[in-house]
This record gives sequence, structure tokens and C-alpha cells, in this order.
Amino acid sequence: MTAFVSIAGLEIDPVLYAFLVDEALPGTGVSADTFFSGLAKSLSELGPRNAALLARRDELQRLLDTWHKAHRGDTFDMKAYEAFLHEIGYIVPEGGPFSITTDNVDPEIASIAGPQLVVPLSNARYAVNAVNARWRSLYDALYGSDVIAETDGAEKTTGYNPVRGAKVVAYAASVLDIIAPLNTGSHADVYAYTLAESAGRKALIATLSDATVTGLRDPDAFVGYNGDRELSSILLRHHGLHARIIIDKNAPVGASHPAGVNDVLLEAAVTTIADAEDSVAAVDAADKTLIYRNWLGLMRGDLQAEFTKSGAEHTRVPAQDIAYTDPNGTAQTLPGRSLLLVRNVGLHMMTDAVRQNNKPVFEGIVDAFVTSLACLHDLKELGVARNTRTGSMYIVKPKQHGPDEVAFTVDLFSHVESVLGLPDKTIKIGVMDEERRTTINLKECIRAAQDRLIFINTGFLDRTGDEIHSIMEAGPVVRKADMKSAAWMLGYEDWNVDIGLGCGLSGRAQIGKGMWAKPDSMAEMVDTKIAHPQSGANCAWAPSPTAAVLHAIHYHQVDVFARQAELTGTPRATRETLLRLAVLSDLPDAAARTEELRSNIQSILGYVVRWVEHGIGCSKVPDLDDVGLMEDRATLRIASQLLANWLHHDLVSHEEVEDVLKEMAVIVDRQNENDPTYVPMTSDFAKNQAFQAARALIFEGRAQPNGYTEFVLHAFRRDWKAGALAS
Repeated sequence: MTAFVSIAGLEIDPVLYAFLVDEALPGTGVSADTFFSGLAKSLSELGPRNAALLARRDELQRLLDTWHKAHRGDTFDMKAYEAFLHEIGYIVPEGGPFSITTDNVDPEIASIAGPQLVVPLSNARYAVNAVNARWRSLYDALYGSDVIAETDGAEKTTGYNPVRGAKVVAYAASVLDIIAPLNTGSHADVYAYTLAESAGRKALIATLSDATVTGLRDPDAFVGYNGDRELSSILLRHHGLHARIIIDKNAPVGASHPAGVNDVLLEAAVTTIADAEDSVAAVDAADKTLIYRNWLGLMRGDLQAEFTKSGAEHTRVPAQDIAYTDPNGTAQTLPGRSLLLVRNVGLHMMTDAVRQNNKPVFEGIVDAFVTSLACLHDLKELGVARNTRTGSMYIVKPKQHGPDEVAFTVDLFSHVESVLGLPDKTIKIGVMDEERRTTINLKECIRAAQDRLIFINTGFLDRTGDEIHSIMEAGPVVRKADMKSAAWMLGYEDWNVDIGLGCGLSGRAQIGKGMWAKPDSMAEMVDTKIAHPQSGANCAWAPSPTAAVLHAIHYHQVDVFARQAELTGTPRATRETLLRLAVLSDLPDAAARTEELRSNIQSILGYVVRWVEHGIGCSKVPDLDDVGLMEDRATLRIASQLLANWLHHDLVSHEEVEDVLKEMAVIVDRQNENDPTYVPMTSDFAKNQAFQAARALIFEGRAQPNGYTEFVLHAFRRDWKAGALAS
């Protein structure tokens, strides 16, 4: 049994304690006694309040269940329903107009619209990749994805295919025509890029293949260059985002280009959420310490990832800033790394990595203290690179239910600032709009954090899971695919932007949209994800660095802040729309029910087996058609809650679910057969931890608080780790 370290009335797991004392605290000016005493005091003072907020969630759900049971089968009465929600405090009184007052916000959040990555903090290599996705090769993204069709000789081959390469170069030139259009012709026709000087200021000149000499339609789009006698790079800016034309006539691609263009780099993931929540599987002190250590490395700028690829050893480190000369001849730099936010866990999570009175404590309180402590290394410039340039820390807080919980988080951050000796309001908050009670009361949630708020985001996956759980007793819900077009969902996406703009977020904070879930379907993403900036969102999640650079094109096609100005004051959604129940009006036939069972159960098994046995919190899981889809606990919450709902309302039987579980286990085993560490579920259903975890998520789903999957997953993962250790 672990011998905990006793300090300040706390018992700390020795692995976590050693990390804090030996790595996180030195240099910060915060002593171990100050840190642990402050943590203990906050746990004592805020712990009971945290518990009361969770009890309030349970009470409201009980009241919802009672109301829906009493009215099941009745013609839905919206006025009566809304009056009931007001009466029980589910909908809180709404105050007058206001605008957030958050200050000291980095421009990547306040005034630059662009893609946002979410990366699991448990994987150092992925984390460094995300940090370095601030700048990405458009050529590489196009060449390696399905945006360039493999037709007419443009197939991907084992070596470089010049036909495909030519299509990539042409596509990139069309993007440059959006970013920095020429007065005459296209970037596809440029034979040479040169500089001209007028009144002591450089201007970009393009000579076309027909000898036409032209310049940029907007001369201010040219903001810098590298190279003395010959240009090696050209820096452009459009809608606040940068692009770099890389010139190298000696490189393979550049040698074949008339102007020597070897690549086009786009400023892509301007921000990244380093995730310690839904995309990780952190169930004990060892897991949490790994996450905290990686976050510290990111804040110091010295996190390294060593890996083997194609038989060679590689080391990946965060990128350096980019040096260039501006048109006035002055040396300048641009950030080379994505600005980092960290996502802590929600209020409902507990950890035994720290104990008080021999009991586990609220994990979110520990997260706030430790992740903020790591940020001190950035603020005090203790590392080799900077994150914030304004002296702020950015914590994204998930799964908050209503303004009282947001207010609790604000108070928690004040506690942390006091202990760490930080100025008031140093810690900024990103509010995930992913729970029904937060959506409906979003304006008051923003008000509760109005001087710290830097982010709201429609986390539509978790939001769907909470919708299902909240209306569990109202009747059988619509199929998963139909949730995307349900009235509440359409209203939710508009409501989030409307409320955010009405509360003055434009130019001060991010209004975000959710994840593109098909990482291999980039052509489809390029065709459709432009809807996010068109909706007025100044950031949206992308599943990979490649997706980020392709999604960045959309922010050149849409002037998001101009779009926000158009939308401000023109509400498109109402609370009544948000309250419409997504229950079936006509029951699906047997074939449709079976199809829904198979689809959801296959995704549950495919995700859970990696979570429980491999500790992978976010992964690309092949669906029934072997199309890889990004899955995390949010997608799992939807699938498990939908099946729990259908079981509860007798659309499917216990026996049908059991049969499909075993049928889908065969498919998932086949999809993982090339993984030497994979343990087939079909070898012993009764003893396979992943299979049993999937069963529990479905059959016990209705009883899980708010439909969360964490409690089941953690229990089975800990059992699996204990068994692996014992063997």
C-alpha cells in the first residue's frame, strides 16, 4: 500500500509529492508549506460547497424526472414546462445587458480568429505536435489528404508524384489569391517574387510568366520577408492570420517552380487546449503526475518527445519564434507556437492522489492549484520559451451546470491566486457550454465570470449526452444522427453565438464551435466546416495539425469579426427552441432499431477497449464501415445514454443489447487484430474488463450522475491496472 506523505493536514501520493516539491515549486517563489497549506485550506472551505452543487444537480434531475413521468404521453405544453423550470430554479432570473470586462488577454484569444486544437496532455509527442501546429505546411496537408483527389494521375505513390505535386501547387496558389490577391493575374502565374523600395519602405512585386510586373491589391498584406540579396521567405497577413511563402530554388519542389516556391506555410492552430479531461485516461496519481509534468514542460517550453519512426530515432521539441524583417527594415518576430490553454476536470471528479481526513478530494480543486503552479514558470520566465505575453493563465472548465457553478470556479481561482501570490484575475476562465443548464442560463453564466471570461464553446457532443439524460423520463429520444437536426441543437448553435456577442465577447474572447470528427475526411471538412466562421465563431476545433492548416483557409475566406458585427443585435434563437424535447414522434421499425443498436454498441466497444486496457482517452475508432471517427468520453456519453434511454422505454430489450454486444465484439476484435497488445473480447466475455465496462455503461447508464461515463471507466481501468500489476 502506498505510503502517503503527510503535510498541512493532507496526505499526498509520494509520486505527486515528489513532482511538486522537486520540479513544480522550485523557482516559483512559492514554498511547499505555503502551497500545501493553501491547498488544504481551499479543500476545506470549497469542498463542502462543491459537494452541495453536485447535490443540487441530483435534486434538479429528480424534479425533472418526476415532472416528465407525470406528463409522459400528454400533449407537450411549453408554457407549463418553462414555468416549472423557473419554479424549481432550473432557469434562473436573467439580469440586464452587460459586457465582459476581461483584460490582459493575448491576441490569439481576443482578436485573431482561427482553428483550435485539443490535445491529450498524457501524450507528450501529440502535445508538442499541437504546439508546433501554429505553423504548418499547406503543401504537405494537401498532398497527404483527400482534398486533392487521386484521379487523372494524381494518386499517392511510394515516392513523390509530380502530377499530384502540381495540383497541390495550383491549389496553394488559389489560397494565396484569397490571402494576398495580385493587382493583375494569379499567384499561379508568378515567375519571380522581388522587392521594390519606395520612400524607405519595401513592397512586394510579382513578375508573371508573360512578363507583366504587378503588386498586391492590398499592399499592407505584405508584412515581412527573409533574405538579403535573394528572398527566402515572404510574410503575408490577412484577417489577422499570417502566411509564409518559402522560396528555395535548390529544393526539389522549389526547383520545379518558376519562382522557386518550395512551400506555403499557413498560420493554423493559433490556440490549443491542452486537455487533462475528456481526452485522457487519468485514474490515479501516476497518471495525473504525468499530465502535470507534461503541462509544466509546455509552460517551460522544454517538453521533449522521443520516438521511433521508420526505424530512426527522433526528438521533437517546441518550435522557435519566427524572425523576419518588416517592410520598414526593422527586425521582428512572430510566435512560433500555439497559445496554450489547459482544460481541468469538472466539479464531479474525485482523486485519491490527495486525501484529506483520509478521504479523496475534489480533483478539480487540485487541478486548479497544480496547473496554475506550472503556469508560474511561464509568467516568471523560468523556462526557454513563453506562452502568454500578457501575464495571464488560461484554464478551460468543463461540465459546469449553470451560473452558481461558474461562480464557484471563479472563487476557486481567487483562492489559487491568493496562495500563489498572483494579481487578482490573472487566471482566466473558458466556459464549456456543454450542459443543458449552462446553455439555458448562458448569459448569467457569462455574467458570473464577466471579468475573467475568455472563451465559450458549443461542446455539442457532451451537450447531446446531457440533453438525453435530462429528458430521460420524457420518452424515447430520437436516433443519434437525428439529434444533429433536432430543434434544440440548431437553436443551441445559434444561441451560443447570439448570447456571446450580446455580452461583448467580440474582440475580447473566443466564441468557439466543436470538433470535426472525421480526421481522414479532409475534403468533406474543407467543403463544410466553413459554416463555423460563417456562424460568427472565431475559433473551432480541428482533430489534427493537418486539419488545422486546412481549416485555416476558412478564416481567410470569412472575415469573422465583420461577420460578428453583422450578427450582433440580431438574435436567431430563443430559449423556447432550446427546451423542445427531442423525443420520437413515431417509433422506429425493427430494422432501424437494430441499426441504431449496432452502430452505437460498436462505437462504445471500440472506444472503451482502448480506454480500459490501453489508457487511451481519445482515439480514432473505426466505425462499422471502417471509417475512422474521433471518439472520446463525450461521444461515449451520447451512445451510452441513448441506449440507456431506449432500454428504459422498452424500445430494445436487455437480451437484444446483450446479443448485439457480442456480435459487435467480433467486429471490434477484427478491427484490432493487428495490434499485438490487444486482448480479444470474444475470448472470454465474462472476464474481459473492456466488454464488462461497455455493458455497465449501457445497463447502468440511467443511474450515472448526469449520464457521465467517467465513474464506470475509472473503476474498470483501475481494476485492469491492478490486475496487470499483479500479473
